Amino acid sequence: MSRMHIHIAVADLAQNINFYSTLFGTPPTVNKPDYARWELSDPAVNFAISSRGGAPGLDHVGIQTNDAAELATLRGRLEQAGIAGQRQDATACCYARSDKHWTQDPQGIAWEAFRTLESIPTFNNDAKTDIGISCVPFSGAGCC
Repeated sequence: MSRMHIHIAVADLAQNINFYSTLFGTPPTVNKPDYARWELSDPAVNFAISSRGGAPGLDHVGIQTNDAAELATLRGRLEQAGIAGQRQDATACCYARSDKHWTQDPQGIAWEAFRTLESIPTFNNDAKTDIGISCVPFSGAGCC
């Protein structure tokens, strides 16, 4: 089995272990004084690239759920832990209509939890976004 690897440099390890353990619903597989790693088989990876964002680099990361109940469970874990977020229902982005929940990790990296409702023929329905602004509904820290 292959597994996607994403490594994020963080300022506060303990704060981030709490955030990611809550987001993933499990503690780290490896937990060291300066390092933590989650070896997850669920969720599997949905990896995308585009030339529509702002500056090249990491735009956002996310978890694609299979159904509404799974999305609600993930959103509920974050809310129960007091991690702020923003809900979007039936939003159009990335050639799909999706229900979403956005949050940010302690570094300000956008995290998207979503379930796809249907494919659509355009990147999104917002002409402003179609000229190069990401589908992330906020920018900068403290958004949600």
